Amino acid sequence: MKNIKLYIAIAYGLVWAMGLVFWLSGVDYPSPLGNTLAAACMFIPMVATVGCQAASRQPLLRGIGISWKVNRWWFVGWLTIAAVALLTLLLNYWIDGNHFSTRSPALQLLCDNMHLGSSAAVGVTFLSGMMAGATINALFAFGEESGWRGYLLSQFRGRHFFVAAVATGLVWGLWHAPLILMGHNYPQHPNLVGVAAMMLLCIPLSAILQYFRLKSGSVVVPAIMHGTFNALAGLTILFMDDYNDLLVGSAGLAGFLALLVAVGLLFLFDRYVTRDRICTSHLDL
Repeated sequence: MKNIKLYIAIAYGLVWAMGLVFWLSGVDYPSPLGNTLAAACMFIPMVATVGCQAASRQPLLRGIGISWKVNRWWFVGWLTIAAVALLTLLLNYWIDGNHFSTRSPALQLLCDNMHLGSSAAVGVTFLSGMMAGATINALFAFGEESGWRGYLLSQFRGRHFFVAAVATGLVWGLWHAPLILMGHNYPQHPNLVGVAAMMLLCIPLSAILQYFRLKSGSVVVPAIMHGTFNALAGLTILFMDDYNDLLVGSAGLAGFLALLVAVGLLFLFDRYVTRDRICTSHLDL
């Protein structure tokens, strides 16, 4: 528990300090500088990990699950996030069909910039998001995942899978508070409502990333999945016109429900198909 408190103190302290820099400098978000500072925040959990390990005289970035031994779960996890994004698109229509349009301004702008038809433009956007998610986005996401599904998860050794997933998800979601209050993720709700929405969203997402971290044996896998989730976020609102960001898209209700469906399917797979029984066991890292 002492290590968890220290980790949270460092991670939260640094992200709030970065938020103070945003506020004092008057940096707009989104903007090139604002986006750069937000991206830099993704490495704060790694800094917290290094700080905790240094304080306890442990080898830095050891024991957090860094492994480059590729197995099928790397690809299954990557494709799972793609499926979540596509399901989110369908749920957008179910939740807010009145604002779902194949002629939305965002889609029309994308088509004009790419000089492609809508189907081709959406296909290219999806494939480029998948590639970015597994490469440059994964690099930034690793800054977070080395902490959340790496060091912090290791501190829940012996706890039930879902206890660790919920606790980590809540800590992870609340960590975003300074960025949310500046308009990140929920630009229409830069307030406590947006913070609460992020905390709820991070619970099922944490369970999914944690499952594949354990199944693959590598924290690199949730980094790829996290990076892909971020990369496909724009795609999930591409067909929306004048929408509520609490209802649709990856960060809205549609994304939350899509993640819940994925958690449910993983639980059924874990319970009735595989022999590992990760979801109903205690963590053994």
